[in-house]
Amino acid sequence: MHPKALLDVCSELVRLTLKFDHPADAIVSRFFRDHRGLGPRERATLAETVYTVLRKKQLFDHFSPSGSGPKERRLAILGFYGPGDFLRSALSEQEIIWLDQCEKVNVADLMERHRHNLPDWLVQPLKDQLGDEFWALVESFNKGAGLDLRVNALNSKRADVQKELAQLGIKALPTPFSPWGLRIAGRPALNKTDAFTRGAIEVQDEGSQLLAMLLDAKRGEMVVDFCAGAGGKTLAIGAAMRSTGRLYAFDTSAGRLDSFKSRQARSGLSNVHPAAIAHERDDRIKRLSGKIDRVLVDAPCTGLGTLRRNPDLKWRQTPEGVQEMVVKQTSILQSAARLLKSGGRLVYATCSVLPQENESIAEAFTELNKEFTVLNAGEILNDLKVEGAPTLCSGGEDGQRFLRLWPHRHQTDGFFAAVWQKT
Repeated sequence: MHPKALLDVCSELVRLTLKFDHPADAIVSRFFRDHRGLGPRERATLAETVYTVLRKKQLFDHFSPSGSGPKERRLAILGFYGPGDFLRSALSEQEIIWLDQCEKVNVADLMERHRHNLPDWLVQPLKDQLGDEFWALVESFNKGAGLDLRVNALNSKRADVQKELAQLGIKALPTPFSPWGLRIAGRPALNKTDAFTRGAIEVQDEGSQLLAMLLDAKRGEMVVDFCAGAGGKTLAIGAAMRSTGRLYAFDTSAGRLDSFKSRQARSGLSNVHPAAIAHERDDRIKRLSGKIDRVLVDAPCTGLGTLRRNPDLKWRQTPEGVQEMVVKQTSILQSAARLLKSGGRLVYATCSVLPQENESIAEAFTELNKEFTVLNAGEILNDLKVEGAPTLCSGGEDGQRFLRLWPHRHQTDGFFAAVWQKT
């Protein structure tokens, strides 16, 4: 595509994305479906340009008023993913002068808000938790995420899959914490590999794998993944159970569960039973009350731990939205807890970095439900031979009460988990 035409298309996609009426990945996917003539390089340029604009929106908003033309074009120029000479061949002389001036600015000399590119309401909660590490987190959020795989322990071994991918020219390194994980450089076409089609691998962040490990589901047990979503953790749990027992995958979205079916078929698991529920007090939940050995509540949340891959969330979430989420999370956790039999294990998790959605929810649940005893997440992971388990945790007298993952520390998404046992 001619540089000028490609920049015009970039500008249009930036305009659509900045409406913030749908998630950025959904908008980009829809745009590609509507423009099937775009080649792989053009799609990569479009997607990376949009995500750069989302990551650095406040910085680019600071630069853009001094430019000319529609704002979305100015933002697309600033975030353009590709060779500088290719971009400049699409610009007017005035735009080239403006871009050169922007590139000469030392960002370190600008105001904090133009450097961290976070909404004001989110900054202080992160600084309160991280102190001097705040800027390391900012840098991590703005770099984007790598690609983690989970090897299906039901039918494959990590070392064998690693060798198999290497023969295809795909470099995969073992993840440092999860014994199931491989970390990939770049974005190879994994869905065309035999390892993918036969169900030996699934794309899954190492943090998600650790959540499944915390549940520590055993052969023959009755287990519930309460908010199964697309089913990534369900599959990890089912493999840990060696496809025995009964694993319910509940979700309020039948559409998400339908999309899970093909993944389940590839996995070879026969113990998974997806079921759509109307809400957390659905009759299905009542019928299973007191009968379940283990329950994972990977609760709906703001998703602010996933800003490396979903930078639009920081602009789409609000303090009011956080409070609404807290009410929902509290209700879901309380309902899910009723499923457990005596001696059963409950895991509450989010991919958020906000204490309101994490420690506050866990502490309130513990105070209200005296029949549940807090288990030490660090001890569980240590017993499972997870290397460096204490470094993955925070809270409590020994700093190991909760799982607390940070992108800049652990190269995962931001995750939280609390664990209880019903007495």
